Amino acid sequence: MPLIDIQVIAGVFDHGQKKQMIEKITDTMVEIEGEAMRGVTWVRIQELADGEWGIGGKALTAEDIKALQQSQA
Repeated sequence: MPLIDIQVIAGVFDHGQKKQMIEKITDTMVEIEGEAMRGVTWVRIQELADGEWGIGGKALTAEDIKALQQSQA
């Protein structure tokens, strides 16, 4: 039975977006494993506080990620 962990910065994604992540990741795994595995496919979303996640030596915040999302729109 697969266990998928998704780690995100707190405050970036709302409840609906996290629900959508869980549904789509589960659907993707079921496409690979078969429908019988749906009931035993676990997805966990773990939120890290601002500044507890870094890339390239820079601590990221929710505002950094939201600005990046806006620039991609």
